[in-house]
Amino acid sequence: MPLLIIALCAMVLLSAISSSFASTYNVFVILRILSVTCLVAMSQMVVIAIGQMNLAVGAIGGLVAVLFGGMLELYGVPIGLAALIGLCIGTGAGALGGFLIAATGINGFVITLAMMSVLTGLNLGLTESIPFYEMPARLKSIYDSYIGPVPTILLIPLVATTAMGVMFTFTRPGRHMLAMGGNRHAAELAGISITRTTIFAHAVSGLLAAAGGIIAVARLGTAEPTIGANWLLASFAAPVIGGALLSGGHISVVGTLIAALIVVLLENGLLLARIDPYYVQFCLGALILMTVVFNEWRSRGKSAGLRQYS
Repeated sequence: MPLLIIALCAMVLLSAISSSFASTYNVFVILRILSVTCLVAMSQMVVIAIGQMNLAVGAIGGLVAVLFGGMLELYGVPIGLAALIGLCIGTGAGALGGFLIAATGINGFVITLAMMSVLTGLNLGLTESIPFYEMPARLKSIYDSYIGPVPTILLIPLVATTAMGVMFTFTRPGRHMLAMGGNRHAAELAGISITRTTIFAHAVSGLLAAAGGIIAVARLGTAEPTIGANWLLASFAAPVIGGALLSGGHISVVGTLIAALIVVLLENGLLLARIDPYYVQFCLGALILMTVVFNEWRSRGKSAGLRQYS
């Protein structure tokens, strides 16, 4: 797989640039960051599968993060229960966005843009831009624990990735999402409910974004209102680089996971090379642009080949 080769080459290059890249500490840092980036990427990938986009991924994750932190600090809610409530809130917020898109027929870009503004404003209003600092020591210890060489927290995105693979490969809702993204009209004629499929896709997206927000709180040790503010570009970069078509109908779960690793390696590499981290945005944008152009070129090439032999 070309992406896997790219990831391996990036690791070799970074090892040559900095001897600290392969250190145990840095590997743990990369894997922990990957745990959030992977969930964010999967959250966007699910919606791309139906030919839409979710600009509210970061806002959902950020709102769940502060509500999760607030439950822990202000009300002493057990970590497990607070996480469950947070996941339900994220799922509900995503489902609401999906319902509005399906019910109004308005483009998902506009609806999720509005949802992003609403949820971000709610986030800042509830916290008055002040983070929740008093997180339980148990939360941090869970985040810092590991099983052998693998951080325990990484199991969450690995389970989520496996679930996404199973859903899109073997389940009816997953196949319906791909069918809708491939050809909405044909999917309707086949009896697929566009409304139900849209709501389901956005609900799953909200669930994954919420999980990312909760892990981000554990990683930072605080529930900051800014969590999720810089997720949007990475959420598109990983699925698109991983092989997803923005028009819908085709995604790659494994490709998205590897692309998320490449994104994390890029960020880590710039840091180790002492390059201004602001260039991460430039590099991610350039990668997305090149990938979209390449996919479009390849798609047109296939279409031309089909016309030639028809």
